Amino acid sequence: MDMWKTDWNLRLTVCLSCIVLPVTAIGTWMNLGIQGIDILRNPQAYMLGAQPLCTQLKGLSRGQTKLCYLYQDHMAHVGRGARLGINECQWQFRHRRWNCSTVEDSSVFGPVLNIPSREAAFTHAVATAGVVHAIARACRDGQLSNCGCSRAQRPKNLHRDWIWGGCGDNIEYGYRFTEGFVDVRERENNHPRGSKEQGRKLMNLHNNEAGRRAVIRKMRVTCKCHGVSGSCSLITCWQQLASFREVGDHLKDKYDGATEVKINRRGKLQIRNPRFNLPTAEDLVYMDESPDYCITNLTTGSHGTHGRLCNRTSPATDGCNLMCCGRGYNTHKVSLKERCKCKFHWCCYVECKTCVYSLDTHTCK
Repeated sequence: MDMWKTDWNLRLTVCLSCIVLPVTAIGTWMNLGIQGIDILRNPQAYMLGAQPLCTQLKGLSRGQTKLCYLYQDHMAHVGRGARLGINECQWQFRHRRWNCSTVEDSSVFGPVLNIPSREAAFTHAVATAGVVHAIARACRDGQLSNCGCSRAQRPKNLHRDWIWGGCGDNIEYGYRFTEGFVDVRERENNHPRGSKEQGRKLMNLHNNEAGRRAVIRKMRVTCKCHGVSGSCSLITCWQQLASFREVGDHLKDKYDGATEVKINRRGKLQIRNPRFNLPTAEDLVYMDESPDYCITNLTTGSHGTHGRLCNRTSPATDGCNLMCCGRGYNTHKVSLKERCKCKFHWCCYVECKTCVYSLDTHTCK
């Protein structure tokens, strides 16, 4: 069974002829999320003509470097979006054996991304979603030269007396730019048909698209009242991005329900178990099972769970039984100092005491 085909039903103009450039690079564009702190401290580097910037950014492919020259003012926001995705990944997996930790090189997540697992699927999706989110918001805020407020058409179900005219987040441009910039790395690689490498390429492209669609799926119409004394005589509406936490929650659900796929001889992805439903373009797909991440393994990129905090009474993934992989846990007494018994005195200050609490913490053996 060949890979599924899903109609585009989210009312977007899709980039059908993205830029195709040769690529030879090691690392990942997600590294801009790590470099982004320094990048944003030096906005002058993004002025037109600052060509050294693009060659100095670690992790960009050759094609992405050329796009960097064309869209230099976009790169700070690409970095901001990548960081948004990395932070969200770490939040969503904070209570899991694999906690989305980063390493100090251009691979960002280390060898863990070499395995086409659920974790790789999620990181590609959430990082891509972060860039869509950041670019769409930057357009709205007038920070990019190539775009402005959203030009989305008025929703058909919007109340006829309400005005469609506020400055909305430009999800259309954010989608198109991210599709061209992020996917160019994969599209430039030509692997033998039916090879594992081609399967990984198609897997990454699919999950990138799922990340972009997650942002679209969580878009909402926001309206505001205008009028004297809250009379709401005039209402204007526009499209607005959801919080990125909502996008992350959505993608975490997709991670939990991800579909295992394989590459066939014709160079197409297909589901490994035909008894399962075909995934849509919004679902995540993976090719290999995940390591257990219980012990340190430099080959798989696992940091293990030794020393991780756990919850002794929880039956979930943060519980000591699951987090510690059955090895047991150590208990430590910790003293915490907090302000307490605060009183307001007229006029005008607050007086508090210091309370000391004793707390048990548990860490994996």
